[in-house]
Amino acid sequence: MSNVKGKVVAITGASSGIGEAAARLLAHHGAHVVLGARRTDRLEKLASALNGEGGSAVYQSLNVAHLDQMESFIDLAVSQFGRIDVMLNNAGVMPLSPLEALKVGEWNRMIDVNIRGVLHGIAAGLPVMQKQGFGQFINIASIGAYEVSPTAAVYCATKHAVRAISEGLRQEVGSGIRVTQISPGVTDSELADSISDDTARQVMKEYRRISIPATSIAHAILYAIEQPPEVDVNEIIIRPTASSV
Repeated sequence: MSNVKGKVVAITGASSGIGEAAARLLAHHGAHVVLGARRTDRLEKLASALNGEGGSAVYQSLNVAHLDQMESFIDLAVSQFGRIDVMLNNAGVMPLSPLEALKVGEWNRMIDVNIRGVLHGIAAGLPVMQKQGFGQFINIASIGAYEVSPTAAVYCATKHAVRAISEGLRQEVGSGIRVTQISPGVTDSELADSISDDTARQVMKEYRRISIPATSIAHAILYAIEQPPEVDVNEIIIRPTASSV
């Protein structure tokens, strides 16, 4: 399909994992990618590589927990390319721990990035899409949006929230704007690097032995984008074949 070529795709959390994989795949298919993350050294390297390969990429430092930075990020997309076709709310953190560990700072960080980050992406992107009369939000959730496991209560709560926000947005925006929620199972990424709790880190180490590559999720993102305008792929759940949960 050619529905991706020329589209402007803004990607949060683009410096690694699913965000980076999506940027590479979408640029390869002719999209203009706008890259946002806190690690600008990685963004610079990625944008340089994509542009050097004949793609189209720009980047900007972005902390999704701050609305003004998200608005500036969307402004970059519009100023560079004249519109925004897709807002990929991908940034997320996963510092798992038992509730009794009382890691309140980590709870708040997950709320700030995983929930507020998505809401800020909507707040910044929706007015632009409404003015255009078209657009698409792709929100990266998790299988944690459908279940809860020990040490993951707060993380799963944030992903349940993403699921609710995505469905509410879909019902409200009406014709012209599409909403897709993609929920990966265990995927090869840096998410687990933020786990400070020893028990949770060991559990996740075992759990991730069957992880699938981030490119698998990138292909799901590509699939959702390349559908014709009248087709809205609302939910995609992707698990490793070997997964039992």
